[in-house]
Amino acid sequence: MAMLPFQPTPFFHDKNRAFWRLQLIGWGGAMALRSATAITNERPPEFLVSVLIATVTGFSISLILSVVYGYLINRRPIITWTGTIVVLALAVAVSAFINASTISLRPEASETGFLSLVLGLLYIDMTLLGAWSALYYMINFFLQVEEQTDRLERLEAQATSAQLAMLRYQLNPHFLFNTLNSISTLVLLKQTERANAMLTRLSGFLRHTLVSEPGGKVAVAQEVETLQLYLEIERMRFEERLQTEFAVDPLASRAAIPSMLLQPLVENAIKYGVSRQEEGARISLKAKVIGARLRVSVSDTGPGIQNLNLPANELTKVPSSTGVGLANIAERLSQAYGDDHRFDIETPAEGGFTVIIEIPFEPIASSDAVRDAIPSPQPRPSPPAPAQAIGNPA
Repeated sequence: MAMLPFQPTPFFHDKNRAFWRLQLIGWGGAMALRSATAITNERPPEFLVSVLIATVTGFSISLILSVVYGYLINRRPIITWTGTIVVLALAVAVSAFINASTISLRPEASETGFLSLVLGLLYIDMTLLGAWSALYYMINFFLQVEEQTDRLERLEAQATSAQLAMLRYQLNPHFLFNTLNSISTLVLLKQTERANAMLTRLSGFLRHTLVSEPGGKVAVAQEVETLQLYLEIERMRFEERLQTEFAVDPLASRAAIPSMLLQPLVENAIKYGVSRQEEGARISLKAKVIGARLRVSVSDTGPGIQNLNLPANELTKVPSSTGVGLANIAERLSQAYGDDHRFDIETPAEGGFTVIIEIPFEPIASSDAVRDAIPSPQPRPSPPAPAQAIGNPA
């Protein structure tokens, strides 16, 4: 699965640029506010020079703080907050000293002692630099949480993809064993033409299943085409005993469905329906769209499997490969759709077996995967031809 890059909030996409924007906006706004206050209080024009110097001082000290805070933010909490308090106190003292030195040069400040000026400016500088420090940590902690959340989502997506791949790959060994065992039997019986035909169809089926990703989704039309390839292989074993019927609405053929979801259902129908009756059985697949839902049912006319009316979370209690297959499908549906799906099993007393799956309708617009009509596969007497910390200025 491709690792998606971290996508922060658009304003902070370029952390360095965002930092300088906030610096200019913040300190520019502070200077404008203090200048407006001075003009309102009818201060002399020379006072604006002190405001400008104070702003430049605060801007410069905050640059130094950003470097120190960038070093402290990833330390242990006791080191981070203790260091922040000490550094902030020192920065406020330096800022107050510089601003007091500037104001003391003005004639009207000659009657005020220098220490009194420093103590009077501590409040203003503490407010500005304290607010700046709080904003620095808020923004950077927000970005860290956002990045961790994004990383967690990617890990969860990878875990889900891996689990879906595992669930799908559980199906292949069982199917391959049965098919290869049939081929081996044909070879022992010296029926080389039928063995070669089954090998050809097996290779076609495997090539077809490798086109889609294990955790991906395909159109119902493509899933049915895969089933047809699978049934061609099984028909070599059961011949006329295996009868099939497909009824897929054109709209349903364009719906998305997890790849290889229906193959184990058809395999179970063959194992417990066709093979257990001398006359065989008919396997039916129906798919239609009802409102905003896709409903797919797979049924057979075999003897059915008694005592299988179990909820999905208890399917693994069935002592057969059918229980494993059904539990596999239930888990894949749960992984893909959560609680927004239906997975029902019906075993009528008169025989037969039906599985009903209902999921949200998600159309796939692909000319290769969509077909307006799905033909029912017919027995073939001869084998076919082989065929992806703000605040440290750079």
